[in-house]
Amino acid sequence: MGAGPESRLILLCGLPGSGKTTLAKRLAREIPAVRLCPDEWLADLGVDLFDERTRARLEGRFWGHAQDLLRLGQTVILEFGFWGRSERDEKRLAARALGVPVELHYLAASIGELCRRLEARSLESGPGAVPVTRELLEEYVELFQAPGEDELRLFDDPSQGRRE
Repeated sequence: MGAGPESRLILLCGLPGSGKTTLAKRLAREIPAVRLCPDEWLADLGVDLFDERTRARLEGRFWGHAQDLLRLGQTVILEFGFWGRSERDEKRLAARALGVPVELHYLAASIGELCRRLEARSLESGPGAVPVTRELLEEYVELFQAPGEDELRLFDDPSQGRRE
């Protein structure tokens, strides 16, 4: 059974504080779509948000679930951050193999703006809010592989304004 005509996979790419959750919640309401956010699940389950082994296992389970949902014709939003090109390529190619269009929404912001947003978020400290210091954010910036225009062109639906 192939994916439904309305289903699509939406990948949200960006560093902490870039607005992934805000955008994901809005898209989930508007489309509608199933939103899968590891940070919220880990927090709700009482798991350390920096437990990389558990995060990797949860993201693996989410990806299996997302593929099932796509086959059933659902639109799925993966809110994993997708810091590496290889992660984005893997999901894009797998979803395309299911016959599903794939959107990449890259949310970019300066390190100063990210710090401002993270500080405001830590004051609210809602579920899934990861405490990120400026020092940690600076480490993350070094690890993050921002998608270039060549990569962005590999994804579907350019009218969506993928650079958020």
